[in-house]
Amino acid sequence: MATIVIPTPLRIFVNGQSRVAVNGSTVRESIDDLVKNFPDLRKNLLEESGQIRGYINIFAGDQDIRNLEKEHTPVEGHTVISLIPAIAGGSPDTVSFSKEEYDRYNRHIIIPGFGIEGQQKLKAAKVLVIGAGGLGSPSLLYLAAAGVGTIGIVDFDKVDDSNLQRQVLFGVEDIGTLKVEAAKKRLESLNPHINIITHNLQLTSGNALELFRQYDVVADGTDNFPTRYLVNDASVLAGIPNVYASIFQFEGQVSVFNYKDKAGNIGPNYRDLYPSPPDPGLIPNCAEGGVLGVLPGIIGTLQTNEVIKIITGIGEPLSGRFFVFDALSFETRVLNITKQKGTPEIKGLIDYEQFCGVPAAERKIKEISASELEQWINAGEDIQVIDVREPNEYEQVNIDALLIPLATVKDRANEIARDKRVVVHCKMGGRSAKAIRQLEDAFGFENLYNLKGGITAIERETNLLTERTLKV
Repeated sequence: MATIVIPTPLRIFVNGQSRVAVNGSTVRESIDDLVKNFPDLRKNLLEESGQIRGYINIFAGDQDIRNLEKEHTPVEGHTVISLIPAIAGGSPDTVSFSKEEYDRYNRHIIIPGFGIEGQQKLKAAKVLVIGAGGLGSPSLLYLAAAGVGTIGIVDFDKVDDSNLQRQVLFGVEDIGTLKVEAAKKRLESLNPHINIITHNLQLTSGNALELFRQYDVVADGTDNFPTRYLVNDASVLAGIPNVYASIFQFEGQVSVFNYKDKAGNIGPNYRDLYPSPPDPGLIPNCAEGGVLGVLPGIIGTLQTNEVIKIITGIGEPLSGRFFVFDALSFETRVLNITKQKGTPEIKGLIDYEQFCGVPAAERKIKEISASELEQWINAGEDIQVIDVREPNEYEQVNIDALLIPLATVKDRANEIARDKRVVVHCKMGGRSAKAIRQLEDAFGFENLYNLKGGITAIERETNLLTERTLKV
């Protein structure tokens, strides 16, 4: 017996079934058997003359029968026959598919409970992905492949070679390119039937709400607390779900915040779980603590799974639940979370940098370039150089600087000179800037210089690594 997939508008005539088994050796015989068993379908499928109505497209497997033997196309017991109305129903907007799109999404469409209706909802949906990094890469790839009609990407960074260990959206040819542009090019090559909107900007309290109101769902792939709280609050005010994911070293987390269920109940948001952020520097980000390259792929894909469930209405989203994955032990936990009575009402967007303990407009710190550092060394300048990376990074490549990892700089401040210029560096310049601000704030240092581009710039722009002439 072959199987006919029933489109949503016609399921009321087949007792709500999405798939019906039929007898027949051809498509037409199968349709006749369907109508025989469910007579109320006749007026929807057949003209008075008995011909199949023109607004119904029929596919045998993934092939349009108009390209085969039309209604005389043979069918076998394993054949899946799909009835596709010319005007799609069951989605927020009128959505139809080309033959190419139908072929592309056929493996979705033939899933019971997903079907053409689920695919229509994906095409009609607008998803905003915050960050095109480790989490954003797999999320964007699978959202595009799934057929989400409009995908927005927020990022203001450029592709760096250190990204390629985990950010599978990019290749070596993209190094130095804006991430949003490299992402758009890759996604359009993966699926030309969708719309990619790039937002090459830093998300702020001034632009977040207006941006979020243009989308149906936001996927949060950020790596810092100010942006994470901003994403949460903006999604609450915009009234859209926030699909959260986070990674660090070997552990990942996924949840769904601000989700409205079918009964109209809104689930917990990020502030119900974490009312306030940790003290600055207490929890390092991935750039400081590292991350297993495959972990963003695992967690980012799970995050995308929740986005698709929310859009299509299938399954049970992770609202009110918090998924934790440990890649080393391969243990998973699903923890229940609830709305907390003491959680402050979100009435507007705030200064998230100050809320998280980061000055909104950080004062400028003194900087030098890698070539300037090389000149100082070659001229015999009396300087001290501090490396605030981790020991394993130092072992891979260093310039014989004094190793004081970022987490220990305040405890080891007495080892840092005050009577000469001190150059502080890390891999790219971010951690060293943070170290300088900590030292200036806590101890009043005035002689610290941040090395722009860090050890990466030293490798590219100087001969210091080969000469090893630096003494500290």
